[in-house]
Order: sequence, then C-alpha cells, then structure tokens
Amino acid sequence: MIEVPKRLRIEILDDYQDVVRTLDCFSKLQGHEVRIWNDAVADVNVLAERLAAADVLVLLRERTTVDDALVSRLPNLKLISQNGHVPHIDLAACTRRGVLVASALAQRPSYPTVEFTWGLILAAMRNIPLESDSLRKGVWQSTVGLGLRGRTLGIYGYGRLGSMVAQIGIAFGMELLVWGRKGSLDRARADGLSTASSKQAFFMQSDVLSLHLRLNAETAGLIGPDDLALMKPTALLVNTSRAELIQPGALVAALGKGQPGKAAVDVFEHEPLTDPNNPLLLLPNALCTPHLGYVERDNYEFAYGNAFDQIVAFAQGTPINIHNPDVLKQGALL
Repeated sequence: MIEVPKRLRIEILDDYQDVVRTLDCFSKLQGHEVRIWNDAVADVNVLAERLAAADVLVLLRERTTVDDALVSRLPNLKLISQNGHVPHIDLAACTRRGVLVASALAQRPSYPTVEFTWGLILAAMRNIPLESDSLRKGVWQSTVGLGLRGRTLGIYGYGRLGSMVAQIGIAFGMELLVWGRKGSLDRARADGLSTASSKQAFFMQSDVLSLHLRLNAETAGLIGPDDLALMKPTALLVNTSRAELIQPGALVAALGKGQPGKAAVDVFEHEPLTDPNNPLLLLPNALCTPHLGYVERDNYEFAYGNAFDQIVAFAQGTPINIHNPDVLKQGALL
C-alpha cells in the first residue's frame, strides 16, 4: 500500500547553479516541504543520511545514480521524479522497494544542445576563447582561424538533433556528409543529403565531425584510435552527446598526435569533472566545457516542469509517466 501524505517531503538533487527556486514551475510544489541540494555527491552513505526522510526525490538527468544500495536505505521514499530516460535508476530495485519512478519521455528536442554545438564549432574553428584571453593580456591577433563555408560537416547520427545541426551547417554554406546506422542514412538521403561510402571515408573527409548518438551497449566505445587517426590535421571533432562513445584515452592520444587537429567537447566519462589536471583539459587543442548543452533556462523550465507535474499527479493519487507500473499493483494509492 502506497500512502501519500498531503504534505510531501521533497528532495531536489544536483541543482548546481541554485536555479530551481527561481523557475516559474517551482510554484507547482507550493504546500509541500522542499529541500534543494546544490552540490554533487556520489557517496551512498552521505546521500542516505541526507535523504532519509524523503518521500520524493527529484533528479535532473543522470547527475545522481539511484541503485538498490541507496533505495534500500530510504524507508520513506515513495516516488522518484524527473524528465527523460532513466539508465541511472535501478528500476528493478525501485519496484522491489515499492518506489514509483516517474519520468516523462517528452518529444521536445534539446534545442539548446543544438545551439551550443554550433557555439563550440564557431569558437573552436576561429579560436575565439584563445583570442579573447590573449586580448585581455594585451596581445592582438595571435592566430588565424578556419571558416566554415565550403568545408565538409560530418554528422554521425542523423536523428532529431543531428538533423537540426545539419540544417544550420547548410545555412553556413557547408557540404554535408552523414554516417550512422541504416535509419540515419535513410533519413539523410530522404532529406537530400550525401552519405559517406564507409565509416573510414566519413572520418577522412569531414572537416568538422559532430557526434549525435545515444549511448547504449551498441554505441559505447564505437569510435577508436583507428577512426580518429583518419581525420585531417585541420579537422575538428565535436562531442556534445556522450564521452563514452569514444574509447577511453583515444581522444587524448589522437589530439596529441594532431589527428584530428582540434576537439570541442562538452561531455566527460566522469561528471562533474573538477580535476584541473585531467589530461584532456591540459591540451591546448581541446576546447572543453562542463556539459552545458542542455543547461539553459527554458530547458530547465520544461524538464523540471514535467518532474513537478508528476509529483502533483502523484499527490492527487493519479500518478503519470510511470516506468515501473508493477508498483501500482502492490496496492492502491491512499
């Protein structure tokens, strides 16, 4: 039996910028007891102590892993609410413990990620961060960048985000080249775009190569040293998807050899990355940002708005977007 108190104790995790309380959608939680955590914690003992009294956990993407080791130590937990896919949540463990997992798989594309991808491309190709920093140090024009018109934009994974990145490339006057699984290739051809004859040709021909793949068992480690070694010394690799698409250490080694000549990455194998001595951060030809692609106010309003709507529905006894409905069979909501 899942008993729902009128006043829920809600814990919101990983609000790094302390922005949630400033969102319009935060008012949806009025009347409930809400506590917000701004730091990143992976230690199960610390989390269990902090969250011991929680009725509801609110997560943002995969910032915190919720497994049986944590859920088993949260005796009051009734609901985990977020927006998006749930690879970081142990659904079986939650079901065993009687914890509902609600997460809207909304069809709104991540427009901010597309915009940010192009921010990285422009910044890296024209050396904008370096030149801005140099100017503040009294140095005028220290590099010569590369333009985009006439160069080849390679899109690895022609889905919702990849297709939008491609359209902007066309607006810049770039030649488009697509690679991926059959579905990606078919969609690209239907849109009148060129597809590479092989994976090898794709890496060899791309001047800017942007990754737009979902991370799963098939795509983890999909890109290795041999692929990167085919890229031009003037080429740029852009990754705003997932770091694990590239085999561990392969990108650092490739950049050290100058093929590709540059990389712009917004994702890392272990996040949050706070070690300034990380090998990738030490490379002058790597432009690195702290997973900012989706970090944008409208996107937050959408994601947290869905999470909060799910809490409201749960409190009313009509839960929505449930990923483990077997919990509901264990007993009606009170």
